[in-house]
Amino acid sequence: MDNWFKSKWFVRAISLAFAIVLYVFVQVDTDEFQNDSRIPDSNGDIQTIENVPVNIRIDSENYVVSGVPEVATVTLEGPTATLKAAAQQQNFDIFVDLENLEAGTHTVDLQQAGVSEDLTVYIEPKTIEVTIEERASEQFDVAVDFINTDKLPEGYELGESQVEPQSVTITSSRDVIDQIAIVKVFVDVEGLTESIDSREVPVNVYDARGTELNVRVEPESVAVSVEVNNPSKTVPVNVSTSGELPEGYSLASISANVDEVEVFAVSETLQDLEEVSTEDINLSEINQSGTIEVGLALPNGANAPDAETIEVEIELEQTKTIEDVPISVENLDDGQDVSFVEPAEPSMNVTVTGNQSDVSNITAEDIQLVVDAGGLDNGEHQVPVSIQAPDNIEVNNEFEQVTIEIT
Repeated sequence: MDNWFKSKWFVRAISLAFAIVLYVFVQVDTDEFQNDSRIPDSNGDIQTIENVPVNIRIDSENYVVSGVPEVATVTLEGPTATLKAAAQQQNFDIFVDLENLEAGTHTVDLQQAGVSEDLTVYIEPKTIEVTIEERASEQFDVAVDFINTDKLPEGYELGESQVEPQSVTITSSRDVIDQIAIVKVFVDVEGLTESIDSREVPVNVYDARGTELNVRVEPESVAVSVEVNNPSKTVPVNVSTSGELPEGYSLASISANVDEVEVFAVSETLQDLEEVSTEDINLSEINQSGTIEVGLALPNGANAPDAETIEVEIELEQTKTIEDVPISVENLDDGQDVSFVEPAEPSMNVTVTGNQSDVSNITAEDIQLVVDAGGLDNGEHQVPVSIQAPDNIEVNNEFEQVTIEIT
């Protein structure tokens, strides 16, 4: 072995072999570098165009594909005039050709067509991984989800709704089709007081976990119509009171100026509504007849726009005692004199009852107490007391009859 290395021909042969291997290695590496479409040469002008749409060439009737980017970045290199025209017009096509591939996962290159032969084209990404699956289509019913129903105006509710068409055709891979759990549209009803007539809304598709699925829907939107109702019911009005009237007063009558009102509310509220009461009238604060305004005690969510307040007429009956009403004696014969035995004085207390507005103004001067002494001989006599008082006033005197002595 040592003798071989001492031979100059052996050394020359080894050197030649190393030179050949080194040349081959450098040449192959240079060719790969030059053929990589992602690295432009330094010859000519260069311009980069971003967001160029990527088209898919595939048998779309039978297959769907995933993994293809929507856009790519294209760099053009070449003569300035040709380059400028191509960049401005962008009349070239960036695509991925999948027509001769079967279902499955494939690594493919993005390609171009329509670029001048004078230009060099570099596409980023150059290579992508795609998944091809058999296409499947099925029909699904469309559900309607109304949102913000709690923000409908008070008393309004949703009625019947319609969707046109009632079903849509969804196309995707069989695997995605099998994941579909919900097909629905969303309709915002916040603040609505009028019905919706054929509002166009997009169809949304979700799996069982609520994740939206990227599928083809035909049609992409449907027309939704929904009734917006404001139900009402006419019910009697009941006057509600609390507390007790002050001493000496009683309630002769109390009534509202309307017998019934129209109440607006949702159907559920109206269903059990048989009457509407006024807000409580505190009788302890009432001491005269008259008319007062009072609101209605409506259920939550109900309103009566034509009767925000109503008038209630109150008639009080008052009882009061008038003291020392004088008793007069009539028809004494000439020469006779009279004195009172029981009561000892010619007066008594009387109790008057009647409408508060009448009773409140009565005084002793408005009542006459009279005894008739006509035809009576000398001596003591019990005689009835007659009463004269204003109409509609009931008078109860302290003594129905009195004892007098005639001398």
